[in-house]
Amino acid sequence: MKKYKLIDLFCGAGGLSTGFIKPQFCGRFESVLALDNDKAAVATYNANFGGHCFDENIEHWLQTHEVPQADVVIGGPPCQGFSLLNRNREGDIRRALWEPYMDIVALSGASVFVMENVPGLLKSDEFNDITRRAVSLGFRLLPPAVLNTADYGVPQTRKRAIIVGVRDTDFDISRILDFPPKPSHQGPKVDGALPVWRNVREFIGDLESPKGTEIRDVPPPYDLHFGRNPTEISKQRYSVIPPGGNRFDLQRNRPDLTPACWIKKKSGGTDLFGRLWWDRPSVTIRTEFFKPEKGRYLHPEADRPITHREAARLMSFPDDFIFKGSKIEIARQIGNAVPPVFAEKIAGFVYDLLEQRLTHGEKIKKESTGAAA
Repeated sequence: MKKYKLIDLFCGAGGLSTGFIKPQFCGRFESVLALDNDKAAVATYNANFGGHCFDENIEHWLQTHEVPQADVVIGGPPCQGFSLLNRNREGDIRRALWEPYMDIVALSGASVFVMENVPGLLKSDEFNDITRRAVSLGFRLLPPAVLNTADYGVPQTRKRAIIVGVRDTDFDISRILDFPPKPSHQGPKVDGALPVWRNVREFIGDLESPKGTEIRDVPPPYDLHFGRNPTEISKQRYSVIPPGGNRFDLQRNRPDLTPACWIKKKSGGTDLFGRLWWDRPSVTIRTEFFKPEKGRYLHPEADRPITHREAARLMSFPDDFIFKGSKIEIARQIGNAVPPVFAEKIAGFVYDLLEQRLTHGEKIKKESTGAAA
């Protein structure tokens, strides 16, 4: 099988690359370069894909290295600048990190680039700047889309903006594939013939109770299947949250155990101190999934938060994926990743796109026709 060369920027642990490279997923690409400034994430990437991921600032790397040739560039410039959680961060320098991303797209000679980010990016001024830069480099953007990973087989409702750019001279745009790829699953309230969203039980229901509180030197999945040391008050709080419940159930059932700040705040998010459902997808897994006070991260029936292994599975990472770093560093890598099962669907689309790439002779004909026009 032909394999196309891949560059992954702001790669993190490599969730996006996993969907493109690992044989059990798309398996149709080979990584030639990856960059991130998270040392532990870089160690994870290299443990899974080889030693060509660099722990370095992307701007500095560009000044000191030659960009390898590639067929596709993927990655997500840090999203904090666009996030709804950071509405007042105008001028955040992280908004500009798409610029070196596009520099590498240009220098690599890639025919396609894929940028993933929070949905807010598509309504930002930066998206208009990205579009203009892409056009100036000879790329055409396919209609961008906000996709829910649950619609693509991930047991998690996580929405991401996906932008795909294709080099105009490399494709016959009249024959270009429709984007986004068709979903494989649908929500329970959607009227259609697709299988319903995959659920939490399918992915973590077989795991035994966690042991210990540290990463263990045992085969996966139990290496990352460890617990915490909650206080007695925390244990009591966990025990009064019913299936699908949240902090408001704690307040109703045991107001004496409810933090005063929650009692005073009678409205707000219903996921805080929430318990997952067995028969639904997980909520979005974030970097502090081991803290129930941060979201709906209590196990569906056990009185504890989900473990690192459970979080990795709900992100659709295979058990044999190697994570490096401390517990906190691994949690950050899991929460920041692109779910590999979702990435696989994007990878399959990109592979089919590259298979439509024009031959050298067709490019010359297209260019000469354009010049004549």
